[in-house]
Amino acid sequence: MRSRAVQLALAAVALAAVIAAAFFVNASEQHIATARTSERAFDAVVRETTNSVAEFRSDGVKKSMDALRSMATTDKAKASVDQAASKADNFTEIAAVLDQISTARTAEQQAADDTEASQRKAEATALGGAAVIGLVAITGILLAVPKTAAQASPAAEPATDVKTEPEKATGYITARPAGPVLRAASQLCTDLGRVSDVEELRGLVGRAAELMDASGLIVWMSAPDGNQLVPALSHGYGTDMMSRLPPLARSADNAAATAYRTSQLQIVLARPGASNGAIVAPVLSPDGCVGVISAEIRGGGETSESVQAIAAIFAAQLAAVLHTTPESHEKRAATGT
Repeated sequence: MRSRAVQLALAAVALAAVIAAAFFVNASEQHIATARTSERAFDAVVRETTNSVAEFRSDGVKKSMDALRSMATTDKAKASVDQAASKADNFTEIAAVLDQISTARTAEQQAADDTEASQRKAEATALGGAAVIGLVAITGILLAVPKTAAQASPAAEPATDVKTEPEKATGYITARPAGPVLRAASQLCTDLGRVSDVEELRGLVGRAAELMDASGLIVWMSAPDGNQLVPALSHGYGTDMMSRLPPLARSADNAAATAYRTSQLQIVLARPGASNGAIVAPVLSPDGCVGVISAEIRGGGETSESVQAIAAIFAAQLAAVLHTTPESHEKRAATGT
């Protein structure tokens, strides 16, 4: 009874953490949208002001300057608008007026960029915290299950039978204690929340593969049009092999494409003497599935609930790092990144 109560409490904590993170991310996205809307409105008035100055329309210039002053959100932008207004009484300093207006516009754009960057960082922290709490809760629930089963077993049944039955059912037994694995997974989630470059992220992918006892792991990301998956990062596979991997069509008949379409974790069972099993977990963002991770698991471990849980949590944490939206695709295409 006590174990059951612990399981319910851990499940409630994990659910509360996920809900809190979801509410925070939603509020953060609304804040970013508001900042971007204000920036676009300010930019529109800047263009109107520039046209009024170029056409020597003094009444239009005054109205536009008043509008810019009321819409400015930064001290630098307000100061630049005031300087432009002081020089716009006559049209002998048009270049200086336009320069000050451009400075105000740049200040507002930088403020919107800083707001978005700050909110994205806070979102990543919130998602990372929720992932760590979820990992702790899931691991605690999994550890409590065998204890409950042992208490319910008949006293006359030999202990060896209780131990050997799971071995036959799953074909996978981990020799690693749960404590160190949990600590390593928690540290991995924390490091993912602070990753700053691709090489560091590549190392974290390798650590995730080790935690899942995977001989190889590939991170597939969606193409800009959303119709294909392309390999982005890997561990355990040679460079030549990765260079020959073609993109996967969204409609393909395989576990990776299925996980991408359905946003559901997929299990590929091992074929003894032929191939290892695999786990494919979707990488989910607020905009939907943006990729998948596919892990080739040794020794039948794809049927282990703990291995499946680690794969799902790693994919959830990875979404905060590789969050992709249509707007970011356009920016990447414009900059060639």
